[in-house]
Amino acid sequence: MLCEMCGKEVDVTVRIRIEGTILSVGPECEKFGTRIDPVPAAPGPTRANRPIGGPATRVGATGRRMEERDLYTEIGELELAPDWSKRVRVAREALAWTPDDLAKKLNEKKSVVLKIESGGFRPPDA
Repeated sequence: MLCEMCGKEVDVTVRIRIEGTILSVGPECEKFGTRIDPVPAAPGPTRANRPIGGPATRVGATGRRMEERDLYTEIGELELAPDWSKRVRVAREALAWTPDDLAKKLNEKKSVVLKIESGGFRPPDA
């Protein structure tokens, strides 16, 4: 097993808490945290107390997959509005954003936003 703190190969690991993080470490790194007593695992559901309709009774649900569908055929053909650059500028001004604010939110350069608003830039798929 590997010590999660130093990466050494160790025979036995101990679970400790260091600054809120629980790690499995070797004996040499145990001194850096406080030892955690092992908590017994809660017993899993048995046949007697398994809820009806649980995984054991739903056989066919796991084998079924969702149908693939092409989202672009459902949308249909969309056209770019002739005054789209003006709409971008009006919407930005309605939010009281500067071109720099919009550029930061879009993760683009300010010059790209200014080109869009002036009509000098057209989206490649339009």
